[in-house]
Amino acid sequence: MSQTVSRLPRQIGDAHIRLLRIYKAVIENGGFAAAEVELNISRPAISLAMNELESLLNMKLCQRGRSGFSVTEQGEQVYQASLQLLSNLETFRSQINAINTELKGELNIGITDNMVTVPQMRITRALAKLKQRGPEVVINIRMIPPNKIESAVLEGRLHVGVVPDIRTLTGLNYTPLYNEQSLLYCSDEHPLYEMKDWQITPQQLAEANTVIPAYPQSADARKQHTDLQTSASSTDREGIAFLILSGEYLGFLPTHFAARWVREKRMRSIQPQSRFFYTEFSAITRKGARPNLILDAYMEELEKLENS
Repeated sequence: MSQTVSRLPRQIGDAHIRLLRIYKAVIENGGFAAAEVELNISRPAISLAMNELESLLNMKLCQRGRSGFSVTEQGEQVYQASLQLLSNLETFRSQINAINTELKGELNIGITDNMVTVPQMRITRALAKLKQRGPEVVINIRMIPPNKIESAVLEGRLHVGVVPDIRTLTGLNYTPLYNEQSLLYCSDEHPLYEMKDWQITPQQLAEANTVIPAYPQSADARKQHTDLQTSASSTDREGIAFLILSGEYLGFLPTHFAARWVREKRMRSIQPQSRFFYTEFSAITRKGARPNLILDAYMEELEKLENS
């Protein structure tokens, strides 16, 4: 009749790893007594653990008694195998910890045009902080219209977008960023440029050629255009600026975007006390998206900048 061989089970659990760690300490300290200090457990507890491991493996791992402590041939082989196993476990733990802490991969972000001149620079500063935290992160920016940004975030082609709060979609999370002011502008070549605001009549404004955005606008923005003569449109704010600078059109621009031309005296605002509107901008992410450490880090930096 064959003898039943006792051995480690197919699934090695924490209890088995504990026995091997005790055994390793015993071997490296040259006996039970010396291992007590390192393991911080009593000698009887060490002896029980060794007996359990030898019974589990059905091997005599070491000799202990009046003649002293020594390792058997099988015990030496088990010790070497234990070193390899424990080393592999530590390597696995280190790799998993690295995955959880190191930022590697891409951040795909969609931004509405001409946001770079916003003075708060939360988007820019958060990107800088992200790059400092994860030097290997690759940042891909797409400058596209708001509706395309929303679609790309919902479909997972973009991780995050920056859009005006014209509408709220149920599948998106919104993080407020900016409250942008827009004023009505003309260029230095327009007939209204040299006139004082109080001299400009409603009739003159109504008869002036005006460029309007060819993208969704807030109710306040639409209201500002109702009594103006629409004779041109643009898909982005740079196009509006082109037409204003032609000297033939009035148009609304964000104050941060128009500031350079105002400083150069190539543009001026018209009746800013009444001809203005505000647009709120938010960062959007998809609800229920898979966890993404890079995106989480970027949104964390955005939120920090809000409170700074």
